[in-house]
Amino acid sequence: MKLSKSVRPISYLKAHASEILNHMGNDKETLIITQNGEAKAALMDIREYEEMMESMAMLRLISQSKNSIEKTRTKPLREAFKSIRDEIGKQAT
Repeated sequence: MKLSKSVRPISYLKAHASEILNHMGNDKETLIITQNGEAKAALMDIREYEEMMESMAMLRLISQSKNSIEKTRTKPLREAFKSIRDEIGKQAT
C-alpha cells in the first residue's frame, strides 16, 4: 500500500464522503485522514477490517499458545481428553 497516495485532509473526506465510500469496496485501499497536517484516522473497507481483526485474533491465539508452552502449562492430548471425559462423566451422574 502506498500511503503517499492514500493521505487526505479531513476537508477532502467531508467534501467527498459518498465518492470515497463508493471506491472503498472496489479499491480495497485504506485512506489516511489528517487534521492540521497530522494523521488522525484510517478509513478502510469493512471486509478488509474484518479480515484484519480475524488475523489479529489468530495472532493472539498463537501468542497465548506459545506462552503456555514456554510456561509448561500443557499436557499430552490423551490426558486432556481423559480429563474432559471424566468431567462429562461426573456431570452425567
